[in-house]
Order: sequence, then structure tokens, then C-alpha cells
Amino acid sequence: MSNKPARNDALKGRLSRSREIKISVTGRKSGRTISIPVWFVLEDDKLYLLPVQGSDTQWYKNVLNNPMIRIDARGAEAEVKVVLVADATQVSSVVEKFRAKYGTNDVKKYYSKFDVAVLAQMR
Repeated sequence: MSNKPARNDALKGRLSRSREIKISVTGRKSGRTISIPVWFVLEDDKLYLLPVQGSDTQWYKNVLNNPMIRIDARGAEAEVKVVLVADATQVSSVVEKFRAKYGTNDVKKYYSKFDVAVLAQMR
């Protein structure tokens, strides 16, 4: 029996109690691992990320090149392949999820462009 589901449950448990996680992406030019703290929304098995400067965000540009990211929620980690979301209706839906979790004012204060989102399947 694999211990992967238990590890995933631990990660989902930590995600459900966290406001911020660390993601690690591979630099598109340097090839180095770059870690950044980000806000997120977890809904069922879907983890939504919203780049602060939309498609101009550096980690987003790196993910365009390599869609594998590492998620770290206070020590519970997973490597996942992400799906990039550029459809305006879907991006708006993600923005609304962020506003519901973090508050409209904080989303307005920290996020400057809403043209893309990132989705990771947590299974």
C-alpha cells in the first residue's frame, strides 16, 4: 500500500489551516529552483493560485516554461503539475474565491492584474 494518500491528506489538512504557502518553480533562464510565498484557495481537490501581477508575474512566466511546481504548506509538501487558466470567466471566478478568503480590500491592495490564474489538482 502506498503512503501517498496519507501524505496528501496531511498536505490538505495543512492547506486548510494556512493563509499562505510556499511554491517552488524552476527558473526559465537560470534553471534554478525559486521559492516564493503565495496566497491560495483550496476548494475540494483544487488549489487555485493567482499571480500578483497576472501574466507579468515572474513565477508565472517560469510556470509557462515548466508546469511542475512544489507546494510547501508548513512542511507538508507535494510536487504537482499545474494548469494555466487564461479564460476571463474562469479567472474572474478565481479572483472571487480570493476575495472571499482574503477580503476585497487586501486583494485590491496586493493584486494588480487579473488576466491569468493557475490551478493544481491535489489528488
